[in-house]
Amino acid sequence: MWYKRRTFKMVNDLGRFTVNVHTIPGAATQREWPSENRPRDLNESARQVTKFKALTRRNLDSISQYGNVSDDDLFAMKVVSAVLPFRTNSYVIENLIDWDRVPDDPVYRLVFPQRGMLEEGDFRRIADLMVQDATPQEIDRAAADIRTKLNPHPAGQREFNIPREEGETLEGLQHKYRETILFFPSQGQTCHAYCTFCFRWAQFVGEKELKISSKDAVNLHRYIAAHPKISDILFTGGDPMIMKTRVMEGYMRALIDDPALAHVQNIRIGTKALTFWPHRFVNDEDADDLLRLMEDLVRAGRHVAIMAHFNHWQEMRTEVVQEAIRRIRSTGAVIRSQAPLLANINNDPDIWARMWREQVRQGVIPYYMFVERDTGPKQYFELPLVRCWEVFQGAIQQVSGLSRTVRGPSMSATPGKVEVLGVQEVAGERVIVLRFLQGRDPDWCARPFFARYDPKATWLDQLEPAFGEDKFFFEDGLRAFTA
Repeated sequence: MWYKRRTFKMVNDLGRFTVNVHTIPGAATQREWPSENRPRDLNESARQVTKFKALTRRNLDSISQYGNVSDDDLFAMKVVSAVLPFRTNSYVIENLIDWDRVPDDPVYRLVFPQRGMLEEGDFRRIADLMVQDATPQEIDRAAADIRTKLNPHPAGQREFNIPREEGETLEGLQHKYRETILFFPSQGQTCHAYCTFCFRWAQFVGEKELKISSKDAVNLHRYIAAHPKISDILFTGGDPMIMKTRVMEGYMRALIDDPALAHVQNIRIGTKALTFWPHRFVNDEDADDLLRLMEDLVRAGRHVAIMAHFNHWQEMRTEVVQEAIRRIRSTGAVIRSQAPLLANINNDPDIWARMWREQVRQGVIPYYMFVERDTGPKQYFELPLVRCWEVFQGAIQQVSGLSRTVRGPSMSATPGKVEVLGVQEVAGERVIVLRFLQGRDPDWCARPFFARYDPKATWLDQLEPAFGEDKFFFEDGLRAFTA
């Protein structure tokens, strides 16, 4: 394989299969893993790992040792990372990036800031301050000012999604769709590495007023108990898999132990850990405890879904990620994959087709192709909706029915998840055909509607109704939800 291999110190003995699970209430002190959960024999590179080592803006100078990073590119990274969050780790750098292809390698662009991620005027503003040796406080003030223009909470996340009970705002929760509650555990509001396109970038820039998070499990469980139509909970972030297993248990165990929460049947965990730190599931110190927790949830009758973020087939090539996938599936949990379509990273039907085929081969279910959200450095990544549909169509026709579980391209917009179905000629007018996959009003789901053909539109609010209509069918209802 092309990726570089390194030899690291072992952090645990994969030859032993007895795991201490004393942190799990009600469990025996020791339990034997079923044979199917025992880690397979991996090669030396996959078995031997180092302790997780993060790299942040302070470490940018060290990346030149890996490959073709010019002084200009390095300076641009420092400028952009003053505004947008940057974090990666040694696993990503040493296993996923082909440094001979830099700066064109897709994973390199996925994690390292690029000049085009800021508007030129904003880039020059920060660059000039750096050249003039401005104080860190002056640079921070300018960066904060630029962030206010980057739509930190798209689709009305803060304004319309956070519930209120008896006049109290329940921070750390989002309840946009009737059946699904999102929870942002405060201990999980970082990631093993940050994606440069991330629509949750506002969680990571250190501005308290931009963050959505909570460590109040009592309020979470009380809210769920009061809303019996909630069937799904999504733990999100950041990345919940950054948390220790014992912390995750504090939020999850009640979902199977408390009869008042029995209506929650589906437990989802949104994570990029399979790409950025698959050792979380293989040989982190509490990896076995994590798998045992998932297994216990499944045995209690819950559907556990790991909502994995894979942006490129390149992220799935290491042996340790393949072992992580195998171990997760052996607990009875399923893995569903989702990712946005991104200029400069995966704007190619062949990339998606190859990724979906590889996912099916490893037992991962292709779930969503998203349209890049209208937030952060969107001008670097966004693509016209018509192009998104062309990529989706070009990819889906290359795969078998087992990959056609994937839905998209889908916009997570203010009214709901809207899928672009294609471009058609209807009654003599060229139109974009769309439908709701999910909506603030459940009655909107699966309803097709039509927009005037616009080859430049990149988001729902840039489209206009077709056939001379003055508004889309959902607009009056949306005003009621967002008033």
